[in-house]
Amino acid sequence: MAERLGCSATTISRVLSGKAEKYRISEATVKAVLREARRCNYTPSATAQILRTKKSNTIGLLLPSVSNPYFADMASVIISELSDSNFTTIVVDTMESEQKLNESARSLISRQVDGLIAVPCGENGEEMEMLSGHTPLVLIDRYYENTSLPFVTTNNYQGGLDATKHLLSRGHSRITCIQGVQSSMPNKERVKGYCRAMEEAGLAENINIVGNEFSVQNGYLEAKLLMSREIRPTAIFALSNTIMLGALKAIREAGLSIPQDVALISFDNNLYMDYMTPSITRISQPVEDMSKLAVKILLDKLNGESNCNSQLRLSPMMVAGESA
Repeated sequence: MAERLGCSATTISRVLSGKAEKYRISEATVKAVLREARRCNYTPSATAQILRTKKSNTIGLLLPSVSNPYFADMASVIISELSDSNFTTIVVDTMESEQKLNESARSLISRQVDGLIAVPCGENGEEMEMLSGHTPLVLIDRYYENTSLPFVTTNNYQGGLDATKHLLSRGHSRITCIQGVQSSMPNKERVKGYCRAMEEAGLAENINIVGNEFSVQNGYLEAKLLMSREIRPTAIFALSNTIMLGALKAIREAGLSIPQDVALISFDNNLYMDYMTPSITRISQPVEDMSKLAVKILLDKLNGESNCNSQLRLSPMMVAGESA
């Protein structure tokens, strides 16, 4: 290209790396170089750029289930925010596996990602703590107990408390909680809020917690069993939108009406819940704010900011529907 255009290889390199303005390269030369690059189908080598700049401009995003609308919404915001800062995002589905989370994090680091944003799985954070010494890492939605890692999450305890108190205020006393992954911190906190509300109402003996996954199938199977009982619950608190969908199907298959026969309230928010019949009452998490804060904390770490180890809990909000 240098020979054909009659300029130096250094000039071409500066144009192709976006540094023409810095080195005051003429507009005519820039156009000629770009035109020739297109003609040659030139594509810059990512590996060469990493070796030269020590940066890949890529961020790893580790999610436990990309099929879950909640995590899909989270990924959308994070990818958009990182794109605005000229980063490419590599998304990995860890399939709710602690082993896959650790393996994927190590794999991404070996590929020279500049940083990681992760929704952790399991309770043992030793591996992620160790990896954070090699690559900046921020946790989102979930976190480890007594962790030193920065994280952004919802005040899940408050959400569990508010949802249960809402059902209690509607006169319900037989309220069953269908939970998700028992080891996850959000699940623990939501259950704790549910139990506290039941105890404060003098209904400790009515506490009933079932389930073990943030999945549609878990919600369906547990609700199916609940609806088959002689004395069934009058209200169900589903600890995720996916659990809620499964429970909804089971309640309808039992020929019961919502909320007349069984009230239903869900954790997580999504626009589709307003278009369901009945519309779903839910605890909304500030997914957009959480995602933007996680990105900001990570970028601050990459920029060498000293005060970027924040551990933030954002307030949830009750969204009124017709299901409870």
